[in-house]
Amino acid sequence: MKIKSAEFVISNSDVAKCPNTNIPEYAFIGRSNVGKSSLINMLTGRKSLAKTSGRPGKTQLINHFVINDNWHLVDLPGYGYARVSKSAKKTFQKFITDYFINRHQLVSAFVLVDIRHEPQPIDLEFMQWMGENQIPFSIIFTKADKLKPKAIERHVSQYEKVMLQKWENMPDFFITSSTKSIGKEELLNYIGQINEELKGSFTK
Repeated sequence: MKIKSAEFVISNSDVAKCPNTNIPEYAFIGRSNVGKSSLINMLTGRKSLAKTSGRPGKTQLINHFVINDNWHLVDLPGYGYARVSKSAKKTFQKFITDYFINRHQLVSAFVLVDIRHEPQPIDLEFMQWMGENQIPFSIIFTKADKLKPKAIERHVSQYEKVMLQKWENMPDFFITSSTKSIGKEELLNYIGQINEELKGSFTK
């Protein structure tokens, strides 16, 4: 799949105010500073579609973008925020969970994980919550350009080993790098394939 158009639609913190359209939706979420905005910009070919920042936790709203006029890409606030108050964290957590539980247009989520680090409890706990609530998701390993191929393979194997202690199967996963455009084609083709399979299930 090629992205021909990508446009910002709306930002808000209330799931009820999300676009009232009936098109497939894919949500991107991860810990602060995992490279989510850079990944979104790489996928869409737009350098500043999602706002990047040196300050972790900058995304604090549900951000909708319409792609090719036929599906939504959703940029969600991170979990594990830096430099925000406890009350703000609770607010973010509530509308993140509200979004995942109540947004019927959501087809799948992508949980971003920094490939450079060993499995982090906060990532594992979040994915466990997704599984318990039967929310489909895949893993996107980011910043692959920072490691050599053998190290990438070793780190993914660590994740598989840990996750298979509680999961029957390892979720689908993608190896990506925003700076090198690694994984772009595979990820977009994955979304495109799902959209093809869903034709007829969604109507505008």
